[in-house]
Amino acid sequence: MITASFLVKNLLIHWNEGEQWFWDCLVDANLANNSASWQWVAGCGADAAPFFRIFNPVTQGKKFDPDGEYIKRFLPELVNLPVKYLFSPWEAPADILKQAGITLGKTYPKPIVDLALSRQRALESYKKIK
Repeated sequence: MITASFLVKNLLIHWNEGEQWFWDCLVDANLANNSASWQWVAGCGADAAPFFRIFNPVTQGKKFDPDGEYIKRFLPELVNLPVKYLFSPWEAPADILKQAGITLGKTYPKPIVDLALSRQRALESYKKIK
């Protein structure tokens, strides 16, 4: 849901793009579940989520992985970063990044979108079609 929300709402990518990609990548893909879930997140399915429900991946990470175990397992380049900056490395001071061996844009990507601004853009876009 977090990935779907980010793609559909923060990046304004049509839900069908994510649905097709997940269909190709999921080992247990189910046509009805996959399609309906993407439509739900996009706010256009039969039982759609409210258009204003936009998951913040940073907030979700802090809430459901407070110690960063998942992140450290699947993003080993962040293993030496203090938990305070683990969910948003781009906010870490330069000296902290250097100590952790991270160079934004080189060893770890810079954010592709500002979460607050893209959330606002999504809400404005939904209001236009409401």
